[in-house]
Formats: sequence, structure tokens, C-alpha cells
Amino acid sequence: MSEKQFDFPTEVVDLPSKGLLYPEGHPLRKGNIEIKYMTAREEDILASQSLIKKGVVLDKLFESVVVEPGVDINDIFIGDKNAILLATRVMGYGANYEVEVTDPSTLEPQKVSIDLSKVKTKDFNESLLNGDNLYKFTLPKSGTELEFKLLTHGDEIEITKENQALARLYKGKGDTSFDVTTRLKYMIQSVDGNQDRGYITKWVQNSFLALDTKAF
Repeated sequence: MSEKQFDFPTEVVDLPSKGLLYPEGHPLRKGNIEIKYMTAREEDILASQSLIKKGVVLDKLFESVVVEPGVDINDIFIGDKNAILLATRVMGYGANYEVEVTDPSTLEPQKVSIDLSKVKTKDFNESLLNGDNLYKFTLPKSGTELEFKLLTHGDEIEITKENQALARLYKGKGDTSFDVTTRLKYMIQSVDGNQDRGYITKWVQNSFLALDTKAF
């Protein structure tokens, strides 16, 4: 725990990406981030009915606890963001997480206590990651080659805004969700070398086969 730079207690949290997704010179390239312990301010955020209705309460909590100098929170990758939120929960309320689940055998509800301190990061091939955040994948069914990026907190905010705008546009025209296609559009940077955003949007909506989306 550190209070050297700030007038509130902080903790350094290891990032699942190990910093390998960030370019050289980025403050998170070192593989960890400094966050603050939750205070009454963060509890106000969690209790805000307005933020809850807008579906952004966890985003606002995330933005409040990150205090790493020189970091733009929009640059933080989703996997790292999830780890930060998990650490914030443990630091704020302890590792025990009480939930009610349905027993699949009896279909009866039962209370379960989950130890969040035992949640582990999955192993991955570190050599696959790069600071340019650009990767290639050939779809098994169509043979199409995609270039894609991993999403950041900033991307998620833009995806949420676009989905909300689409929901307003199509209100009353059926129960339609745009989350999958919007997320794919943000991830995919080129299709067989074509980087035109309009082309990518049409391709995702009309030509991205279900078998290929599952593989991707």
C-alpha cells in the first residue's frame, strides 16, 4: 500500500496483459497500475440511480479509482479493466462475494460464497501480443483474412453510445440488439486488406458467416 504520491491509500495491481499490449514508453508497459481504495465518493457512484439507469455505473467507478500518473483510462484494455474492477471490489468490501444461484439439479435457489481472491488469470502465449494492437486471423469457413484489434475502455464507451443511438433509431421496430455487430465493427480493422469503414460495416452485417464469427 502506498500514500507517497497521494493523500489517500493506494495499491499497485498487476495487469493480466502484463503490459505487453501497450506500446513502448506507455506508463502501463511495466505491467501494473496504481489504483485507490474505495471511499465514500466511490460509494456515492455505486448508489447513483442515474448512473445505474444509464448502465455506466461500473465505468464511472473504474474512472474514479485509477490514479496511475500519465495514464489515459481510455487506453486501458478490457481484460485489464476487468482485473482493476475485481481488485477494487476486493479492496473495498473483501474477497467474499455472496450470490444466490439456482441448483441445476433441484432448480432451488441457494446462497453461495465465492472467494474473489482465488480468481486467476488464464495463461496465454505472450509472444502473440504486441504494442501495435493489430493482429491477423484467417476465417476457417470463408478464408477471408481479417486484421483486428483488442478493445479498450474508450472503445467500449463508443460502442455503448452507438448501440444506444441505434436502439433509439429502431425503437418500436422489434426487439433488436446491435451489440455483437457493433463490437465486431470496432474490432475489425480490415477485411482482405480493405480498411474502408463503410465496407467493413456492410461486410459484418451481411457477409460474416455464423461459423466464422464463432471461430473469430
